[in-house]
Amino acid sequence: MHHMQPAGRQRPVLLGNPEVRAWRDGDAWRVDAVTPLDPVPRRWTDRLASGAAAHPDRTLAARRGPDGQWIRIGYADMLRRARHIGQALLDRGLSAERPLAILSGNDLEHYQLALGAAYAGIPFAPISPAYSLVATDYGKLRDLIGQLTPGAVYVADAGAFAPALNAVLPPDAELIVGGGDYAGRAGTGFGSLLDTPVRDVDAVNDAVGPDTILKFLFTSGSTKKPKAVVTTHGMLVANQQMLLQTFPFFAEAPPVLVDWLPWNHCFGGSHNVGIALYNGGTLYLDDGKPTPKEFGQTLDNLREIAPTVYFNVPKGFEMLTDALERDAGLRASFFSRVKLFLCAGAGLSQAAWDRLDAAALAHCGESIRIMTGLGMTETSPSCTFGTGDVVQAGYVGVPAPGCRAKLVPVGDKFEARFAGPHVMPGYWRAPDLTADAFDDEGYYRTGDALRFYDAARPELGFVFDGRIAEDFKLSTGTFVSVGPLRARVISQGAPYVTDAVVTGLNRASVGLLVYPRMEHCRALADMPADADAAQVLASPPVRAMFARLLDSLNAGASGSSMRIERLLPLAEPPSIDHREVTDKGSINQAAVLARRAALVDDLYADRAELAVRADGGGTRTTT
Repeated sequence: MHHMQPAGRQRPVLLGNPEVRAWRDGDAWRVDAVTPLDPVPRRWTDRLASGAAAHPDRTLAARRGPDGQWIRIGYADMLRRARHIGQALLDRGLSAERPLAILSGNDLEHYQLALGAAYAGIPFAPISPAYSLVATDYGKLRDLIGQLTPGAVYVADAGAFAPALNAVLPPDAELIVGGGDYAGRAGTGFGSLLDTPVRDVDAVNDAVGPDTILKFLFTSGSTKKPKAVVTTHGMLVANQQMLLQTFPFFAEAPPVLVDWLPWNHCFGGSHNVGIALYNGGTLYLDDGKPTPKEFGQTLDNLREIAPTVYFNVPKGFEMLTDALERDAGLRASFFSRVKLFLCAGAGLSQAAWDRLDAAALAHCGESIRIMTGLGMTETSPSCTFGTGDVVQAGYVGVPAPGCRAKLVPVGDKFEARFAGPHVMPGYWRAPDLTADAFDDEGYYRTGDALRFYDAARPELGFVFDGRIAEDFKLSTGTFVSVGPLRARVISQGAPYVTDAVVTGLNRASVGLLVYPRMEHCRALADMPADADAAQVLASPPVRAMFARLLDSLNAGASGSSMRIERLLPLAEPPSIDHREVTDKGSINQAAVLARRAALVDDLYADRAELAVRADGGGTRTTT
């Protein structure tokens, strides 16, 4: 999928071009950023304090209220609120041993609590609301609360969270509520924290430094239980400075973001929230999501607020492109000043890239730069970016200033390992897991495989080569590389495929479980929006489309590791309860394979009714 940014004019955007040095070290490679990291503030809230002094009335964060109007909090007002809240949390004796747990999602109270805790040097832990509101079994939530032993727990709406609180709220933790009633225990109203008189919180803030824990972020915990990643003040300011030197245009004009990505993930809560605060910008909280029901809210926000940089997951970009193609008013607002797109959670298919690009070219005669990179919770998150001339799906670029990379052979691949001021000290209260996560030189072992874009020119950087743990061997001993194969399926299956899980461990051939994009499949089958998923997938037009997809995937396949013998579209969507899908919507391969093992057996025994098989040259379907 080699792909340079399309011809035509590129909208000018000031990007850093960090210098890197690559050299061989025994069997390993080392690739280090030569460009040094500029000095950074001592603590995360220093940017709030300097912003309050420099532009006190500029909006830091805004969210629509019940009447649809934006409720705004400016820099000086946010600093004032953070000092009062910080004092209130100090008065309650909160600490790293008894932190603040935030169970509800993105809102202005959540942001004020986060900055108040940070100002007072007290860690907070944003926890996926899905564990409380979508899950039916609170085992995972109970496990996370057990790992944290919080001294206080915040929920936006006590009523909605009541069943979860009944299951997990520790007897000695104070309940702080944004609103609503909870019969189980008297809650402290959020507003009362703001009324706390400030006494010693400023002196405490002076003592906060780079090694002070800012927050705990839980990994999505594919098959194992989620781990709490320690994120320090120093990690986050270092990573934001790495981002600023990679994207110097953040300093040209204050960034404006319209963003829904969840704050319990690093991308939304560290990267995006951070870009606005670190660079004196404004974050508009988007209550929309890339689902048919909620995306209208995102579009309303984008018609009114023009972002300077836009982030989303692949599904969000695809839905946005659909809307841009048909809505002139949206195009005029959205393209008025956006300089950069960044896709997260998974790679965008080339087809989706090209459509987004075509919409930009058609409207403003300019191509908007689409940025790729590699990051993870443990590295707060950003490690590499592709700011040079190479633009293609899967390319992740070179280490950002301050980051050092090492590629170490594991089997027939290279594992990426990273070191730098943005890398975590470890997992909270998990010394064994921490020891396993680092090599003998203190590099974080990502489990991600990378290869060089051009082996003869390693300084051009890396292409993502899958997750080492996801790769497996067929019964013949042939190795199957899951990441690149999955990317091909999503790209060639557009727009009918949202994701795919690769099967074949200890079997003779490769297979696929495919998550269909049902709205497109229904349209293809000419069936109504409420048509049963299994009936849609059984319809001749949809079966024929999957048969063609299988043929096209196999057309270029060299060898058994690339040839797909069978494909099964799944009528049942991925389950959050069983960790088959993360909040960002990415699919957890291992969890799906574990939960649907019987289905995989049926697929290989030719008992799966909806399966499509490749047979010789043509494709036949089992009946």
